[in-house]
Amino acid sequence: MNVDSATSAPPRTTADAASKTQVDYQSFLKLLVAQMKNQDPTNPMDSTQYMAQLASFSQVEQSVQMNAKLDQMLQSSVLGQADALIGRTVTSADGKTSGKVEEVRLTSNGIVAVLEGGKELAVGPGITISAGDAA
Repeated sequence: MNVDSATSAPPRTTADAASKTQVDYQSFLKLLVAQMKNQDPTNPMDSTQYMAQLASFSQVEQSVQMNAKLDQMLQSSVLGQADALIGRTVTSADGKTSGKVEEVRLTSNGIVAVLEGGKELAVGPGITISAGDAA
């Protein structure tokens, strides 16, 4: 059984993780049943090999669930950071864009601050956040 393919991409949401785990689990069970049905009766596969496969799958399933929990924690942290920006003054790394944050958007690429007047500024390395104007 190839375990690398099941862990190559982290899930995006808890629902995706649960769905992926369920699909992987069902696929594993189908593979296990197919192996049992198609093995040579005069030379059956050792039961320890089945147990090793089951243990490997269990580890993969736990990793998928742990990744989902870590994603939830990361999203909570990002939401806290986004909330703290509203009402503060931010300045871009090059100093060309500056203004009071009116709104914050969470995108797949990170946090985008919408300034008064409608300008948008991606929150990332190099920006300056002024605490003086916090609401």
